[in-house]
Amino acid sequence: MLKEKECMYYEKLRDDTVKCTLCPHYCFIEDKKAGLCKVRYNKKGTLLSTNYGRISSYAMDPIEKKPLKDYYPGYRILSIGTFGCNLECGFCQNHNISQEIKEGVLTTPQNIVDMAIHEKNNIGIAFTYNEPSIWYEFVLDTAKLNQKKGKKNVLVTNGYINQAPLKELLPYIDAMNIDLKGFSDEYYKECKGRIRPVLDTIKTSAQKCHIEITTLLVTGKNDNIETIEDIARYISTIDDSIPLHLSRYFPRYQYKQAPTDIHFMNRAKKIGLKYLKKVYLGNV
Repeated sequence: MLKEKECMYYEKLRDDTVKCTLCPHYCFIEDKKAGLCKVRYNKKGTLLSTNYGRISSYAMDPIEKKPLKDYYPGYRILSIGTFGCNLECGFCQNHNISQEIKEGVLTTPQNIVDMAIHEKNNIGIAFTYNEPSIWYEFVLDTAKLNQKKGKKNVLVTNGYINQAPLKELLPYIDAMNIDLKGFSDEYYKECKGRIRPVLDTIKTSAQKCHIEITTLLVTGKNDNIETIEDIARYISTIDDSIPLHLSRYFPRYQYKQAPTDIHFMNRAKKIGLKYLKKVYLGNV
């Protein structure tokens, strides 16, 4: 089994420095250093995926848990994740794998596809738990094999990926849940990102596969009517039948604020339904 694999989407520069072009950070990475995602590592001018085939978590989940409410309801899906993330959210619900690097269990795309095939009532594979785009090479290799076997591929993603790698991956992806954290650069800066690439991911992906959107409503941060209206209005300009999941925040990682107010959650749902046909509440 491989312990590391050369990355796709990077440029070699002078003095063994590389520029990663997978996501909008465009990290300039010196020799013996990793990008912001913590897993794409420069070794003497070659960018390596150090988490290729490294599994941090796997489970057979109901498809609704992704959450995908309107995609094969009642079925299960083999869910797998690795380590690292290209955003740094202080409220991360999976910070133990997104912000920490561990050994994990080493596997291959073929092993994962074989597991998916032999599980009963299973529609395929979901790349989830941490950000799947930074696991790009393994996701792409596995999705291709899985598609050949007639199974479905699902991404649960923050959407922070450049258009070229996204478009190469999309022919092998059947459904996505895309995390839209808020609706301003100011809010995304707290996660060390920008909003525009995420909006571009939503627009591009909606043309190629089934998508649903999730927004975690964080107490004192994005739990306001203006944000809900902006998000719902934007989604409606693409397709007002795209489901929006409004998820309740609970204290995690660096955030200690109280859980999102239930009364606000119910109000937010009503606001969303002014623009969209389907708005669901999660974690309530």
